[in-house]
Amino acid sequence: MIGPRAMFNRLIGRPAKAFVGGYNASRLGRRLSGWDAERRNINTLLMSGGDQLRARARQLCRENPYAANAVEAFVSSAVGAGIKPSSLLTDAAVKTEVQAAWLQWTDEADADGLTDFYGLQALSARALFEAGECFVRFRPRRTEDGLSVPLQLQILEAEHLPFNHNEQAANGNIIRAGIEFDAIGRRVAYHFLRNHPGEATLNFDNLEKTVVPASEVMHLYRPLRPGQIRGQPAIVPGMIRLYLLDQYDDAELDRKRVAAMFAGFVTKPRPEDGSPVPLDPQRADGEGQPLPPEVALAGLEPGTLQVLMEGEDIKFSNPSEVGGSYEAFMYRSLLAISAAVGLPYHAITADVGKSNYSSLRASQVEARRRMDQFQHMTLVFQMCRPIWQRWLETALLSGRLSLAATRLYRADRAAFSAVKWIPPKWEWVDPWKDRKAEELAQGNGWKSRSDIIEAEGYDPEEIDARIKADRDREKNLGLDFRPVEDKNLDPPIEQTAQNAA
Repeated sequence: MIGPRAMFNRLIGRPAKAFVGGYNASRLGRRLSGWDAERRNINTLLMSGGDQLRARARQLCRENPYAANAVEAFVSSAVGAGIKPSSLLTDAAVKTEVQAAWLQWTDEADADGLTDFYGLQALSARALFEAGECFVRFRPRRTEDGLSVPLQLQILEAEHLPFNHNEQAANGNIIRAGIEFDAIGRRVAYHFLRNHPGEATLNFDNLEKTVVPASEVMHLYRPLRPGQIRGQPAIVPGMIRLYLLDQYDDAELDRKRVAAMFAGFVTKPRPEDGSPVPLDPQRADGEGQPLPPEVALAGLEPGTLQVLMEGEDIKFSNPSEVGGSYEAFMYRSLLAISAAVGLPYHAITADVGKSNYSSLRASQVEARRRMDQFQHMTLVFQMCRPIWQRWLETALLSGRLSLAATRLYRADRAAFSAVKWIPPKWEWVDPWKDRKAEELAQGNGWKSRSDIIEAEGYDPEEIDARIKADRDREKNLGLDFRPVEDKNLDPPIEQTAQNAA
C-alpha cells in the first residue's frame, strides 16, 4: 500500500518538502523573519485603528505643507468648478426647462447655506482624501421654506458614524461599524451620532445616536477591496513618511536658525587692580543685579556680539553642513510621497524646476487617467446620480417642472432621468498642439465634435445654441469677425443680403 504522502509525492513528481514555504516572499528565512504581515481584512483594520488613522490623516492635511497642497491639488483636479449634468432628454423645450430649474436649485442645495451644489462636491472630495469617506444626507424641506425645489443636502463627516458600534439589532439585523445590514447584506440604516464627537463647544452628550434610513443617505468612499464597508484615507501609504520628513525638515530649519543666531562673544579679563568686571547693563535687572545666564542669553538676535562675565564661557556644537544631500534626500522622499497619494510631484511640491514639456505631459496623462476613474466610479456614481434622481422626483412632485415634463416622466422614467455628467476640462501644457490634434481627429472622423466640447467641460447643445445666437446677433448688426482671407473669398454681407432679396 502506498501512503497518502507517498501518493502525493508521486503525483507531483518531487518531494513534498520542496513546497514548504511556497514563494520566496512567503518564507520565514533570515531576511524576512521580521516581516509579520497583517492578515485581518480591511474592515477589521479600520474598526480597530480607524479613528487614530483618520485623526492623524486630518492633522497632516491640516498642518503639513505638502499634505495640504496635495489636498488642494486633488480637489481641484477631481471637481474643479464642478461636475455638471447634461440631461439626455430629446424634447428640447423640456430639457431647457429641466436644466434651468437645476441651475436655480444648485444655489440652494447646501443645507448649511455656505456654498452651492458644486461646492458640496468639492467638500466631499476633500473629505474622501482626508478621512476616506463622508456622508451626504437628503434633507426634505417644506414648500413654505421658499426653495425652488424643497430639497437640500447635508454633508456629515466620517466621525458621525462610530467604528466601534458593532452589535445585533433588536430586529435581527447586524450593525457593523455603525451601518445596519439586513439578512441578505443590504444597507438598511445608519446609526449616526447626533453631534460630532470632537465638538467641544456643546454642553450636551455627544454620544447620543439617531437612526437614519439608508434611502436618505449617500455613503461616499472609494472601495479598495471586495466587501469593504468603510473608507480609508487616501494618504495612508505616505502618512509615516510625511510625518517623519516634516520632523526632519523642521530640525534642519531649526539647526540653520540656531547656527546663524550667534555672531560672536567678547570676554573681558579681570582688571589688574582686582576690581570686578563692570556689569553689562543689558545683563542686569532693575536693581543692578546680574540676570541668570539663561535669561540673559534668551534675547539674542542674529549678528549680536554678547559680552560674557568673568569666568563665563560658552560652547556650541558644530554640526556639519548638509551640503548637496539635503535637496537630493528631500526630492527622493517627496517622489515617494507623490507616488503614495497618486499625484504628480509638481502638483504636491509646486516644484517644476526639474520638469520639461514631455515630463509634465506624461505625468498629467497618468494623473488624468486616475482622476477620470475616481470621478466616474466614485463621485458620479455614488453622489451625483442619486442626487439627480431624487431632485427630479422632488421637482416634479412639488410642481417646479411643467405638466409636459410630468407626462414625459410618466411615459418613460428611465429616459426622462437619463443624464450625462461632464467633468471639468483639463488644461494642457501646450494648448495649441492639443487643439490641432483635436482638429485632426475630428476632420478624419476619429472623434465627434460633441466629444471635443464635452472634454472642455461644456454641454454641446448649450454651446451650439450660444453660437447660433451670437451669429444671428452679428448678422443683424452687420458684423463680420471672420479672418481676412475668408472675407476676401466671399462678397460683403450687405451684397449677400441684397442678392438673397
